[in-house]
Amino acid sequence: MAAIRHVKHFALAVVLLSALGQPAAAFPDRPIKLVVPFPAGGATDTAARLVARGMSAKLGQTILIENQGGAGGTIATRQVVAAPPDGYTLIAVGVSSTFATMEMLFKIDYEPIKALAPVGLTTIDPAVLVVHPDVPAQTIEDLVRYAKANPGKLNYGSSIGIGPHFVMELFKRSAGLDIVHVPYRGGGPMITDLLAGQVQMTVNGKSVLLPHLESGKLRALAVAGPKRWPELPNVPTFIETGYLKETYDSVFGIAAPAGTPQPIIEQLNQAINEGMAMPDVKAGLAKLGIEPNPHSVQEFADYIASEAPRWREIVRITGIKMKQ
Repeated sequence: MAAIRHVKHFALAVVLLSALGQPAAAFPDRPIKLVVPFPAGGATDTAARLVARGMSAKLGQTILIENQGGAGGTIATRQVVAAPPDGYTLIAVGVSSTFATMEMLFKIDYEPIKALAPVGLTTIDPAVLVVHPDVPAQTIEDLVRYAKANPGKLNYGSSIGIGPHFVMELFKRSAGLDIVHVPYRGGGPMITDLLAGQVQMTVNGKSVLLPHLESGKLRALAVAGPKRWPELPNVPTFIETGYLKETYDSVFGIAAPAGTPQPIIEQLNQAINEGMAMPDVKAGLAKLGIEPNPHSVQEFADYIASEAPRWREIVRITGIKMKQ
């Protein structure tokens, strides 16, 4: 009997030790949610979906896209900030807005730069100023002359507090123009209205505007990057026109709730970078004119630290304020 009890105790001990020593499930063992803080169809959403495709392939798990527009991205950001820091809830970010200007423009109860952990830079979406064909302007100089002759009669659409909003306000300030801003929850709905002529111009990404430029439904007047686009060789940069002194293409990334374990962040960063190098993802990005922008986690953090002051100064210069 004593021998039997000894065997039972030994077996129980083995079971307990096995349970205690059981390694945690490898990350990720279930789908990951990637929150996009704007409606479907805009530049942030378009880039996020392509990047998510590559991430999913490298991680062996589904990446679920959840579009949560409104309030300049603050609703979606608050949701992610409050999520468990376990790597299963991420957010697609526009670096200039999320980490630099959001807290200057909106009443929020968190500091994004402290409440979110950088995971990876993803893409650069070259920006361009476009007008509806009904606007009598073939060049940016034509637009300036027309806008000065018709103050307050032209309007442009964009979400509040994002890069394209600032580019338009900087341009207006430089050229001395009175053009009315029409705020939108996201680029998708705005482009629909632009094509219908309900708003007359915008600055937005190549990813969502190039097809409409190639079809003649919109007309490009200036690009916001450092060089002309191969697809639009006759369209100057804003710097060439003299109206802007710096480049303002949209830079996107992915972040996680602060406190997410560093090994998980590094694993996600690797999946982002390797996923964007996959031939089908690379081709999809190239087709839309989006540039892959792979970097390490630390390089992303360094980029935020260098860019945030620039964009905060732009808020100060333009005097943009969120309507309360």
